[in-house]
Formats: sequence, C-alpha cells, structure tokens
Amino acid sequence: MNRAAVIHRSNSEYTYALDNDTVAVKLRTGKDVERAFLINEDPFIHELNRKADWYGNKDEMKKWLELRDCIIWRIKVRPEYKRLQYYFQLECEGEQYSLYEDRLCLTSEENDRSKHFFKFPWLNSSDVIAPPSWVENTVWYQIMPERFSRDKNFENNGQYREWGDMNNAQLEDLYGGNLRGITERLPYLKELGISGIYMTPIFQSFSSHKYSTVNYTLIDPGFGTDEDMVRLVETAHSLGMRVMLDAVFNHCGRFFAPWKDVQKNGKASPFYDWFFINGDNIDKDDYSTADGRFYSFSFWAGMPKFNTNNPEVVRYFTEITSSWVKGWGIDGIRFDVGDEVSHTFLRSLYDSLKSISPDIYLLGEIWNDSLGWIANREYDAVMNYPLSKCINDFWQYPSMNTTDFLYYLNYCRSLYPEQSARVMFNFLDTHDTPRAIESCKNKDVLLQKLCALITLPGTPCIYYGTEIAMSGMYAPFNRRCMPWDEIDAGVYKDFSKKVADLIKLRGSCPEMSSCEIELKTDENEPRLLCYCKDGKVNIWLNASEKDIALSPAGSVLYSNLYDEAAGILKNDGILVTRS
Repeated sequence: MNRAAVIHRSNSEYTYALDNDTVAVKLRTGKDVERAFLINEDPFIHELNRKADWYGNKDEMKKWLELRDCIIWRIKVRPEYKRLQYYFQLECEGEQYSLYEDRLCLTSEENDRSKHFFKFPWLNSSDVIAPPSWVENTVWYQIMPERFSRDKNFENNGQYREWGDMNNAQLEDLYGGNLRGITERLPYLKELGISGIYMTPIFQSFSSHKYSTVNYTLIDPGFGTDEDMVRLVETAHSLGMRVMLDAVFNHCGRFFAPWKDVQKNGKASPFYDWFFINGDNIDKDDYSTADGRFYSFSFWAGMPKFNTNNPEVVRYFTEITSSWVKGWGIDGIRFDVGDEVSHTFLRSLYDSLKSISPDIYLLGEIWNDSLGWIANREYDAVMNYPLSKCINDFWQYPSMNTTDFLYYLNYCRSLYPEQSARVMFNFLDTHDTPRAIESCKNKDVLLQKLCALITLPGTPCIYYGTEIAMSGMYAPFNRRCMPWDEIDAGVYKDFSKKVADLIKLRGSCPEMSSCEIELKTDENEPRLLCYCKDGKVNIWLNASEKDIALSPAGSVLYSNLYDEAAGILKNDGILVTRS
C-alpha cells in the first residue's frame, strides 16, 4: 500500500457537518486501495450497552472523486446522538489495514495498546456551514457601471468620451455609464435570463474602475445618487433579480480623508493606526511602495492598505456595510482582495451582517484554495478561479483530454464542503482577466465554455458583454462599453439568443444546480467531454476537430451544431438531453 497517500483529519475538509443531522466523512488514498470502510458509532455506545470496549458499525464508503494520483472516498452518516467516533478499514492487494488517528497498520498486526479513534465531538447546528439557498439557483451578471449603460437622458458635459470610442483608449477614460442606465437595461437582463447582478465598486473614486475609494459613504457623483441606487435595487427585485455590491476594504484611494490626515499630521493623526506605516516619508511623490515606507495594494502607492486588525477600522466598515443592507436592501457583498484583510475583521463582519440579513451572500475574491475562510464562516463562497482555469484551459490547449479535465474538475470539487460548492462563484472572465472569447476566437467554442459554466456545480456569472462575444485582452480593452446601438439593432441576436436559451435551461431544469455529477471518459474520443447531472441530464461537448456519431436516448433539451436526424454532433457542438 502507498501509505503516504492515505490522509484523513477529523474536523477538517475531511469531516464536517452537511446539515443539522448529517456528517460527511472523506478519506484520501492512493489508487491501489480497492475498498474502504468506516467503522463508526457514538463514542459512548459501549457504556450505554454495558460493554467493555467501544464498537462500531461497518459501512462501506464510495469512491467519490478520482484525481490524478489519488482517490477520495466519501460516506454520509446520520449520528443518532449527534456524536461520532470512528476509524477506517482499507483493503489493498489482499491485505486489510486499519487507520486510526495516530497510526496506519495492518489489521492483523494490531496490538493491545489503546486505539486512538477519530472523533466528531458534537453536531452543533450553529456551526453548520449554511450559505443562502437562493444563491445556487442564481445566474449572475457582472457589471462595470462606468462602461455598461448611460441613461436615456444623459447629457455629456465634456467630461466623458463618446460612448464606445476606443481610439487611443486609456485606462482612466470615462464614458459616463451610470446607475440609471443600469436600471433602464434591467429588462434586457431579465430577457437574457439573469437573476442576479454584481456591480463593481460604485463609491466615489477618481479612477474609472473605482477600486481606489475616496468616500465610502458617497455614491460616485458620476454614477448617481442614493435615490438612484434605491430605485435600481427595487426595480431589480421586482424583476426577480438579486443585487450584489463590491466592497474594497483591503485598501483605499490616495484621496481618502483619513489617509490625507495621516499624510498631513503623521503619528499625531487619529487615523495613523488605520494603515500599515513603516517610515516617515509617506507623502513621497513615488507611485511605488517598494521602499517599504507603507504597505499598499500590490506596490501601488495610490492604494494604501488598511490595518483591518484595528478595532476602529472593523467598526467603521461594519457600520458602512450595515448601512448598505439596511438602506438599500442589497442581497450580497463581494470583498475585493478578500484574502488580505484579517480573519478577525471578516468573522466580526460576517456575524454582524448575518444578524441583519441572514440570507445575505458574502463572497470573497480569493484566487487560490480558500477552505480556511469558508470553514471559519467568514465567507459563504469565493470566486472560483480554479474552475475558471479548468474550463478555459481545456478549450485553449488541445493537448488536454477529457481525463485531464476530469482530474482538474475533481480537484476543484474536492476543495470545499458540498453545501459551499453549490454556491461557489463560477465565471469565465472578469474585469481582471482577458475576455472569454480571446482564448478561442470562435463563438461556438465560447458557447461550449458557457455551457460548461452553466451546467457545472456552483452559481455561474456572465461578465457583461460575454453574451455577445465581446472581445478584449487586457484593460482597458476588456472593459469596453456595451454597444447598445448594435444590440438594439439586433446585430448579436443570433448568438445572444443561444446564450439566453442556455441560461434559461439552468432555471427550468433543477438538475442543473445539482452537485451530483458523473464524468465519463472514452479513450477513443479523448476530446468528447461528457457528464451526467443527478443521473438524469446528460451533457456532451465535442471539443475535438471531427464530427462524432451520437444518438443518445431521451429528449433533447438544448443543442448547437447537432444533427439529430443523422445522429452527428459536429466539432464544437453541444448536446444536452434528459434520459
């Protein structure tokens, strides 16, 4: 047996409460292990039944996920008395092994010394990770307010460029998109099938992207007023859409009043400890903080970093976010640079916001494995960058086969508890990445990627313009203005209709939001991606360079480049059926 591959820790990603009655137990082993069993019972069962030694039920575990070098086994247990004590028995190459908390040994060689069992001490309902249930059925749409839409009564006072003009475009160009413009276009999003909008920062800032905040209590005057925000949320809610705002609490802009006070008064400023200051010459005219005089986002001197360990900073932002929820009725908050703010800050903010609105969705921008933030109940979910890479890589690199995709997807699925996986924020592109069309230059392939996004576990998000295959590698070109004149004229209607049909399939087919998924591989068709949702809905994505014969039983729910009469799924084609 490959002993080094056998991994389990209690009260971790390997053992956790799924709900108030159920505990999930997982075990990681090498691929040489043939069967795995969980020996489990209440830790005091022997005392209840007047037995000398503890004993447990032997329940066989199922192979849950296959990764490149290992297997993850899983079983769900409903402990009658809310407690669970357990160990594992493994079968490998004709031998049986026992895994305890302190050792792995051949069962036949167990000695009389006391056994150190694993334990899940008590299933406390208040400790169960329970993200808002509405999120898993939501399809999001990310909007940069400055580039999405001007309202119909907009008057250009000379401060803004002509809408959509990209000649000699610069990062900080302003085009005049605003909240009223978003509100006017909500029926367009409703028709597309969108049920949640996520807006990048809306608060006063001198940058086009608004991630360098000047005033956290004032909506940027270029975007509108509090009344405009109230109207937007009310209109969205009337159309069945949720609204999520962007919170930039890792850093501020150079013109934020407390930072200006620190620049002026130094250590005498009451806000000095709101920031990480290491030197005296903080007002130095240099765009970089590589000299360490203070900490900033990356090394940008224009974005000084908050000390979120400071209780005053925690209190300030708790009051700010509470006002967003109480005053505007928003449904979610996305936290920019969500892994650099302190855990103390996030735990406090989580508890405060959930006490106001238990169903609010708290999302962290973290690009890597983020279990710590999820397990500690600091975020309900994070932006699922690993899944974005999994999908985009498969279509960008033809050398990848479906087995490679399977291993990568299963890695993504292994990171978090199932209830968290259902609300992971999935996407193909954002304002920080190249547009999704850039890695394929093919609308049919983009549609395949969108199909994967919409049908894989998690809550999908469409970056504004992706529904019309908007192009653009890096800022400002991946942040173009929406071409409303062309959209209204029907220039993109053929492709956007296919996207809308996919999105609506997600809403009309309950299996689409399920985390129960089985991937199938065929060595004869290494680029035919096939998976089944909930044992009922089958998805085929032909990423090969040839047409493939395919005539599955059942009704067709969605297709593109599929000849049903001939039973041919063309290259770059999609087929979704219900068996």
